[in-house]
Formats: sequence, C-alpha cells, structure tokens
Amino acid sequence: MPETPSVPNTNPKLSGMAVALSPSSLPTNTETGIPIFTDEHHPQQKKLTLIPLIFLIFFEVSGGPFGEEPAVKAAGPLYTILGFLIFPFIWSIPEALVTAELATAYPGNGGYVIWASEAFGPFWGFLLGWWKFVSGVINLPAYPMLCIDYLKLAYSPLSHGWPRTLSICLSTVILSFLNYTGLTIVGWTAVFLGTVAILPFVIMAFGSLPSIKPHRWLSTEPAHKDWTRFFNTLFWNLNFWDSISTMAGEVDKPQTIFPKALFSAGIFTCLGYIIPLLAVIGSLELADSDWGNGFLAEASGRIVGRWLKFWVEAGAVLSGIGLFEAQLSSVSFQLLGMGELGILPAFVTRRSPWFNTPTFGVVVCAASSIAISFMSFNDIISSANFLYGCGMMLEFASFLWLRWRKGEVRRPYRVPMGMAGVVGLCLVPAAFIVFVMVLARKMVYAISAGVTVVGVGAYFFKRWCRLGNPLESAKPAPDAPGMEGVIRLVSGIEMADSD
Repeated sequence: MPETPSVPNTNPKLSGMAVALSPSSLPTNTETGIPIFTDEHHPQQKKLTLIPLIFLIFFEVSGGPFGEEPAVKAAGPLYTILGFLIFPFIWSIPEALVTAELATAYPGNGGYVIWASEAFGPFWGFLLGWWKFVSGVINLPAYPMLCIDYLKLAYSPLSHGWPRTLSICLSTVILSFLNYTGLTIVGWTAVFLGTVAILPFVIMAFGSLPSIKPHRWLSTEPAHKDWTRFFNTLFWNLNFWDSISTMAGEVDKPQTIFPKALFSAGIFTCLGYIIPLLAVIGSLELADSDWGNGFLAEASGRIVGRWLKFWVEAGAVLSGIGLFEAQLSSVSFQLLGMGELGILPAFVTRRSPWFNTPTFGVVVCAASSIAISFMSFNDIISSANFLYGCGMMLEFASFLWLRWRKGEVRRPYRVPMGMAGVVGLCLVPAAFIVFVMVLARKMVYAISAGVTVVGVGAYFFKRWCRLGNPLESAKPAPDAPGMEGVIRLVSGIEMADSD
C-alpha cells in the first residue's frame, strides 16, 4: 500500500487526543488519501452490527407510520396511498442507492461531507455539512413534539402552556443523555423501540381485514387540497436515508453491512407506512378532519379495542425516542467527522472518555433542539425539507462527479448502472426537490438564504482565523494515487497537481 506523506504538526491548538490520532498513524483510502478511523485508533469502541444498523436507519427515516396523518388530511386517501407507494421509487430508492455506493467507497465518519469534499473541495464539503446539520437540528425537536402530541391524549394539560414546553425541554435533555451513553446502546435500544412501536400496527392490520371496503381507498376528498403540506409530509416521512453515512466509521465491516442494512430498512419502512394506511382507510368511515397528528391511535382503538389504542400511543412515544436518538447520533457524528477531516476546529473531535461519543456534537445539538422547539410543527417540516433539499442537490452532484472523474476508486457496492443510468437515477429526485422548493413560502426562502449566508461566513471566518486543523498532515500529496489533477483547498492551503 502506498504511504501517504505526512507533514509535521505545527498547530499549537491540537489537543492530546488530536496528536494521538495524528494522520501518520492512520490508514488511508489509497485512492483518495482520506483517513479511516478504525478500532485500532478507538480501542474501547464497540462497532455497530447489522441488526442495530437496520433499526437505526429505520429511525433515521421513519420510526413507523406516526406523522403520516397530515398527508391524508391534505390530499385525501387515494393520493396519500399513491404517494406512499410511488414516492419511495422517486426518492427513497435513489437516495439509498447513492448512500450504499459512497458509504462503502468512503467508510469514514462525516459521510456526505467526505463525498462533497472529495468531489469539489472542502468549501463544498463544509456547505453541504452546514445545510444538513441545520436541517437535522431543525428536525430534532419535532420528535419530542410528536411524543407529546400522543401523551396529551392521556394527559390533556400537555396540550398547551408551560406543561407542554417543560415536558419538551426535559425530554430533550434526558434523551440526549441516553445518546451520550454510546452508539452501541443507542443501536440496541432502537431494536427494542422499533419492535414495540411497529407490532401494534401488525395486530391492527389483521384486525381490520373483516371490515375492509376497498372503495374507500379510492376517495379523493377533500375537494380543496393542500399540496404543499402533502408533499412536505411525504418528503419528511421518507427522506434522510443518507444520514446513517455520517456514522460509517462506527460500523463493523461497512463495505458489506451497509447495502444489506439499507435494503432491509427500506422494505421495513415502506411496509410500515402503507399497511396501516390501507387498514385504517379501508375499515373505517372517516372525515378528512379526523386525520390529525395522533389519529392512528384513535383508529386502532376503533378497529381492535382500547387496549390497542393505548399500545399505539405508547408506541408513538417510543418511536419518537428512537427518531430523536437516531437523528442526534447522525448529526453529532457528522460534526465529529467534519472535525476529523479538518473542516471544523480540533475541539469538535473530542470524545467522551467514558462512552466514546462526540461530546461537543451531543451538547450543541441538544441545546439547539431546545432553542428551536418553539417553532410550529409545520414550520419545522418546511424549513428542514428546504435545507435538506439544498444539501441533496449538492450530494447528487458529488455522486455523479465521483462516478465520472473517480470511477477507478474501489466501490464494494456499486449501483448497477452506467453513467447515463446514474444521471437518470439522480435527475428524478432532483426534479422533485425543485418542485418542493417552488412550493415553499417566502419566509422559508428567507430563512434558508440567511442560514446559507451564515454558513458561508463562518467558513471563511474560520479560514481567516486559521483555527485548528487536527488532520492537516492528512492532506495527500498532489501525486498521491487517485489525486491527479485535483485541486484541494483546506484551511486556505491550495494543493495543485504538479505534473
């Protein structure tokens, strides 16, 4: 294996941990020069295996059918059923395929940040990471809010005022501490939570069979449809397939496990949405106004009995916990990966001495979640979707560029298409992103523009200040394998091809 030249560390800000993880001691992808952190460098770390990874992906994306009710209220039964049947082929499958190929080719923490940096340079890696970070943090408070929406059915004071605010803030702190205790614990907790949350819908589906009337699936009411809310709800319920890539460095044998986990979670997720929809719509005569957040619990009680209603309500709370844990893990490890790549200062790479978790990432994300929790649920969905869409456009572009210009990089899993095929694969979801963005309100445009300006300003401020770059010596030489003709800009240092 060719050895990546190292540069002596001259950064006085490096912590002892950063020195211990100096690039000269790290294995690198021979084609890209990107450091790969392994068990040898985190000896106390336990890696994620297949089953926990499947359930973490499930919770990154879905967590069960909780939250799909607004789609029925916005566009009616027929369009909602069609949406959850068709949208996975338009969006979920392409995103999962891109994730499977690039996460196995570049198996390090940071995921899509690594991909954009490899394709276009560290500025674009930072910008993609910034968009995804803000999107992820905006999403975080939605999950405690969903939990409270179900709990208020049993305890009405939680529906408004300081009891609701206090319960959201307190649950965020407790769940963040659980996340801090380690990714292995979070993974197996997700297995338990997912099983308990999904099982009542299996029971409900069987219980609904005698009452199913298929003509109810064809209803197109209401007459006035809220397409913006409908598509935002679909998008919010079926995206974030790439979020798991930020933890690739924590996965055991990611080159073989990632494709299996993504495929299994995809089947699990799609069935988890469509089966409860068919059961409830087909077996009950309902008005459009019935389909508010939390209605699935009421529907299960009507179909089977009150005991199942209570189980679904409890399952919704457990699902919200799983969603929060998975999303917080993804965003916090993304920050860790950006620090390991030198895109963020060295201090963000510090891990807990007890649990090996990214301390800075967990604390910052939890605090941000509490601050954002006062937005309305619909505002959270719209803002997160727009920023996530911006990131996905750049992510698809990175995928196509890497396939075209770095096709020689070893890919343990490769999307079984040629260049024309993968272009078509990315164009369809990209067109949908543009469609969703066009439907956004002016306020969403303004917020997204402001977030982008802040991110760009932070990047160039960091470059100007020359804050710590713990992996400065990890930058491959211009003539390193696979680096011909590539220009790199890391912390203001240009590296150009010398041939």
